[in-house]
Amino acid sequence: MTVQADKQALGPDPDALREKYRIERDKRLRPDGSRQYQAPEGELAHFIDDPYTPRIERRAVSDHVDVAVIGGGFGGLLLGARLRDLGYEDIRLVEQGGDFGGTWYWNRYPGAACDTEAYIYLPLLEETGYIPTEKYVKAPEILEHCRRIARHYRLYDNALLQTRVSGVTWDEDAGHWAIETDRGDVFTARYVCMTAGAMQKPKLPGVPGIESFQGHTFHTTRWDYDYTGGDSTGGLERLADKKVAIVGTGATAIQAVPHLGAGAGHLYVVQRTPSAVSPRNNRPTDSAWAASLPHGWQRERMDNFSTFVAGGDAETDLVNDGWTAIYRLRTLSGGVLDEIDDFTKMEEIRARVAATVRDKATAESLKPWFRALCKRPCFNDDYLHTFNRPNVTLLDTDGQGIERVTPTGIVVNGTEYDVDCLVFASGFQVGAPFATRLGYDVVGRGGRKLSEKFSTGISTLYGMQTNGFPNFFIIALNQVGVSSNFAHVLDVQSRHVSQVIHEVDRRGAGAVDVAVADEEAWVRTVFDSSRANLEFLESCTPGYYNNEGQPNATAARRNGAYGPGIVAFDHLISAWRAEGTWQGLVFEPTRST
Repeated sequence: MTVQADKQALGPDPDALREKYRIERDKRLRPDGSRQYQAPEGELAHFIDDPYTPRIERRAVSDHVDVAVIGGGFGGLLLGARLRDLGYEDIRLVEQGGDFGGTWYWNRYPGAACDTEAYIYLPLLEETGYIPTEKYVKAPEILEHCRRIARHYRLYDNALLQTRVSGVTWDEDAGHWAIETDRGDVFTARYVCMTAGAMQKPKLPGVPGIESFQGHTFHTTRWDYDYTGGDSTGGLERLADKKVAIVGTGATAIQAVPHLGAGAGHLYVVQRTPSAVSPRNNRPTDSAWAASLPHGWQRERMDNFSTFVAGGDAETDLVNDGWTAIYRLRTLSGGVLDEIDDFTKMEEIRARVAATVRDKATAESLKPWFRALCKRPCFNDDYLHTFNRPNVTLLDTDGQGIERVTPTGIVVNGTEYDVDCLVFASGFQVGAPFATRLGYDVVGRGGRKLSEKFSTGISTLYGMQTNGFPNFFIIALNQVGVSSNFAHVLDVQSRHVSQVIHEVDRRGAGAVDVAVADEEAWVRTVFDSSRANLEFLESCTPGYYNNEGQPNATAARRNGAYGPGIVAFDHLISAWRAEGTWQGLVFEPTRST
């Protein structure tokens, strides 16, 4: 088919769509960019209080462990598991939540479920002998699987839960790390592994008056079921006589809104930018299929999915879901998502809105006007139908957000709406510097802080080690291969870090650092391989993908991902380990006492 025929089949003229996208983007651009949000601190600190587990008092810890792992989400659990597999017994996980799970400890809002297929998203399925009950399992099942991993690998042993790390400092004379916490703990560790979860610390809109609101309010990561009633499956019966407003229409709100709409006396959905919502098509796990799975099936399936989303060549799409449907267009277009295919896909999504939402004005406001990968794709079968309920009102802010919060409600488009309950679905501090996101800094050799070293750009060897910070490992999404299945990325990193630690001990070395030249070479490799497309990012509506409309091409390429993706990255570092020279690592002798 010719390009002209494509345009005719598309319907709206592509030039008109480009202009529509530009107009919708421009009205949302703000000079303060990502600074428009505020952290839950000071008067707003209660937004991060744990409503799920009562605080358990304990004595401060003062001892030494072999390996300290900071964070009890997927990254920490995987690290603990891989270290146990290699025979490490003296491991301590430190986690701020009341249990393991990370994001899935905090995300208990009604409707919470994974958007990536559970068979590739839940870690260590084969190792723990578990098969998810559905293609996209719900939050309680994910949290229970996290607990299953922790039990299976004895990670509760010696763990410090309900504990926030407040400082990590290298002791050059002793050759180990000192870790301090908010519970008065001061303990030491030979190795420290920091898991810097991208979706860890919630953020709030920088709207005046939040602290003045006299009704009930909470963030979706700290859902208050004592107030709403029900549980993560819905049934929010205590809202029946309440007027509720939820601020935000991202992935979390897409899942929570149907339950709020079913439970609330009246629900206001406050929208700045609509999400692109495709069908979810969840289904129970076929027991016969599960019984037929061969050894190694999960890693094969993970590799297959991540190959697709990286634009690679795979004969069969094993996962075959909404994610691969989008990226399959990119594969068919030679590695770049063709603009015409993109327009066609988004027209399908907008047509679904028009066919589902009865009120035409509401339907128009819910249509997303941006390219498919400008914002996180969403998948839900009930969200759009919720706006057909008589007790649900969309407050579309035309890209501006709420103006202010009053003691009794919110002001949108110059009109005040009285509400009893205000729910913030405003997301996380994605892209914030490590020290800001984590709430502590790491002090390496010579008193140099990690925040200082990374202030002009992240600098690592394979994303997981950095010069001047011996025996220190980072599990994050910077300078490593990427996939929309974050669990795959964490799995590759945990296997790598545990093998490096094992090699240090196998050699009888005291510490391992990184050679500056090899670190610089990896930074250049990441930069040169990056697929950060400044023109594309600038064309997108503001969001965390493009730093709220202020993309920095240099920072995005340097601090971003290894372009070929997680499968290629896994092959690269696996070959590096197998080669046996461990090029770029500096193994230092054991210190004499």
